Amino acid sequence: MSEPKKLFIKTYGCQMNVYDSERMSEALGGQGYVETKTPDDADMILLNTCHIREKAAEKVYSELGRFKGLKAEKPDLKIGVAGCVAQAEGEEIMRRQPLVDLVVGPQSYHRLPEMEAKTRAGEKALDTDFPEEDKFEKLKNRPKAKRGPTAFLTVQEGCDKFCAFCVVPYTRGAEVSRPADRIIREAHDLVERGVREITLLGQNVNAYHGAGPDGDMTLAGLIWELNKVDGLERIRFTTSHPNDMADDLIEAHGTCDKLMPYLHLPVQSGSDRILKRMNRSHTAESYLRLIERIRAARPDIVMSGDFIVGFPEETEEDFQATMDLVEEVKYGYAYSFKYSTRPGTPAAERAQVDPAEADDRLQHLQALITRHQREIQDGMVGRTVRVLFEKPGRLPGQMVGKSEYLHSVHVKGPEIAVGDLKEVRITESGANSLAGELL
Repeated sequence: MSEPKKLFIKTYGCQMNVYDSERMSEALGGQGYVETKTPDDADMILLNTCHIREKAAEKVYSELGRFKGLKAEKPDLKIGVAGCVAQAEGEEIMRRQPLVDLVVGPQSYHRLPEMEAKTRAGEKALDTDFPEEDKFEKLKNRPKAKRGPTAFLTVQEGCDKFCAFCVVPYTRGAEVSRPADRIIREAHDLVERGVREITLLGQNVNAYHGAGPDGDMTLAGLIWELNKVDGLERIRFTTSHPNDMADDLIEAHGTCDKLMPYLHLPVQSGSDRILKRMNRSHTAESYLRLIERIRAARPDIVMSGDFIVGFPEETEEDFQATMDLVEEVKYGYAYSFKYSTRPGTPAAERAQVDPAEADDRLQHLQALITRHQREIQDGMVGRTVRVLFEKPGRLPGQMVGKSEYLHSVHVKGPEIAVGDLKEVRITESGANSLAGELL
């Protein structure tokens, strides 16, 4: 029996890329590959890239350059680039880095086995199409391993919003939703493999409208169907757009037991002028009223958001409007970034904010966000939460997991195992986590 070939995957960016990397590993598992933690002993290296950050492509080329020596030592080593940079750059990657054997876009990774065979025959393999066939269905019979207690499950891809700063519509394509029965089947499979919590993924997940038995199903309808899956204890979803936060989804947050009291709902700016320039199609006021409705349905919900600071033409007044919105919402979590240009997007052609000014604004915003995060986290002390334990902690006998609110919680207890879901009384709030004791 021949030894298995070794596959090293480096994943950049979003949770959907994490999900895609798992599917790519399964696809190549059918070709005799097993994953390795280091590129040094790999027979194939795959970089699953993200195009959302500034100079993303240049960082990929730099990473590829580090493999030149390894390729020289191992001429049979195959190197591939996948994901959104692969989609955006295509054949240019092979031209600039001849050591690359394979380039595959995020909609074509189900074709990896055929592409890998092509590289073994000494040919280059390139596929950045948006194929009509369902890549998820093509992979459903691949070998599948035991899983940890949490998993991502892609339900929707692509985006039709065309925000002025974003490349997703160009790299992931138009919005496409998977049929509900296939998602539910995959959820059952994940639960059978040990998963107790599923996070539903989409570039614009609450725009989900997959085919159901009685016509198109909304995200709320899908969540209610997943609520029936025995053994599945928790449901989350990300990332959402305010304009697609429908009434039935708001109601589900108050009535569906397995839907966790945490919601990531990016607003990006508190200035209506900047929101319009971003092509966000909502206002600060409409967003705040939406938050009110969500909190009326689920008063204990923890909100999370995204912010871009220093967007082209942003004034100090615009920035103050963002600070005012953050002060009103009080996010339990938030991700904030200084604007960086994405070639090919409308915002890249506009007058840019002075970088030093943008840095200063970002520091002020992050300080406010951090204060609110800490206040909400400190407010958990004395409360009882349910923790899904995921891994051992740094200290002997310590286990770490997540509460309903996505707070990291560590507890000492030799009787705790990975996958256990237990009630914990919070006793302490640290810098980025909570400590507690089993009830």
